Amino acid sequence: MTHPRLPADFLWGVATAGHQNEGDNTAGDTWFLEHTTPSLFREPSGPACRGYEHWAADLDLVAGLGLNAFRFSVEWARVEPERGIVSAEALDHYERLVDGCLERGLAPVVTFSHFTAPHWFAAAGSWTAADAPARFAEQCDRVTARFGDRIACAVTLNEPNLEQLLQAGAKLPPEAERLKEEMLAAAARATGSPGYGSANVIPAGRQEEFQEAFTRAHRAAREAVKARRADLPLGVSIALADEVAVPGGEERRNAKRAAVYDHWLREARHDDFIGVQNYERIVHGPDGEVLPDGERNGMGTVIEPASLAGAVRYAHEVAGVPVLVTEHGIQTADDTQRAAFIPAAVDALAAEIAAGTPVLGYCHWTLMDNFEWIFGYGAQLGLHEVDRTTFRRRPKPSAAAYADVVRRYRDGLAQGPRT
Repeated sequence: MTHPRLPADFLWGVATAGHQNEGDNTAGDTWFLEHTTPSLFREPSGPACRGYEHWAADLDLVAGLGLNAFRFSVEWARVEPERGIVSAEALDHYERLVDGCLERGLAPVVTFSHFTAPHWFAAAGSWTAADAPARFAEQCDRVTARFGDRIACAVTLNEPNLEQLLQAGAKLPPEAERLKEEMLAAAARATGSPGYGSANVIPAGRQEEFQEAFTRAHRAAREAVKARRADLPLGVSIALADEVAVPGGEERRNAKRAAVYDHWLREARHDDFIGVQNYERIVHGPDGEVLPDGERNGMGTVIEPASLAGAVRYAHEVAGVPVLVTEHGIQTADDTQRAAFIPAAVDALAAEIAAGTPVLGYCHWTLMDNFEWIFGYGAQLGLHEVDRTTFRRRPKPSAAAYADVVRRYRDGLAQGPRT
């Protein structure tokens, strides 16, 4: 079988996030909300995967798969656990992580905020506070000053549109929305704050306010990073389902795109790339969403490997800049589904690239099963299992499947660098 060629400098990676795998992120807003009563979080993150401790061995796993990129987040709450107090130890740690990537031939892809922020920031108004853009820009500046010269590209914010996507698709029941508001109100009372906020538990009535706040923060971060290193490729990553329509469903599909994605795709016109994070295809009919026949993933939608290519195509059509697939995966406890899904999705992506859509790289979510936010440890998306007692990582068959498809493209079908 003949496959399209990809550029020799195409990034093949895995994506991770600090709070979800490092463990004991005790100065963070999410940690505080996990321990608030009531809490929307199914369980506390606790030690997560002990990734903060086992980072070197985890990088060995990434390199062992034949990859050339590693996406991770720098936990702001570790770097600035109290307002104005910067942890030298945390900055040293993340610098070692960057250098560890380079030693293993992995391009460091850094996320400045993967949902989480310091507890003090959340209690002081979170992202909607007047000084939030300046505070976030300070964090981005200190990180870029420390090791920005050695990273390959950077993401300012991770999925600032996630809550809009969940609400537009009715992914959470009404009782979850009520519990979210009760949890945030309890956190505000506990901290003596007028309001407690966090990036991935936003009440439905505050979506527009947070979108405006995230936009200001993104722009401030971009300015700060570019002032340090003008040539560093930088963008924002958004959650983007592949929205398709059967006859009569076009108006509903277009309305969903306008409400959930288009603001950020237009904003990305001022960036170097748009990060796309895709997990499913949504089919729109004249009367609402349509669920086609077929095997389903853990999110309840039909497994569709071509969804990534469709999402990437739309993102580039609107944004007009190259795409970086910062996350793509499948929620399932059946790893045979994942092992079949990855090569099929990558082949469809390669065909989309061959058709003319510029894509800089692909990062699979995620290296290992980890803390999946409000779902706790009940959702599996990793290429490796993690023993919750010993924290030993064990590769699943999907790890080999991903390594095989990367080898096929890197070794057999690479072409020269981009011009």
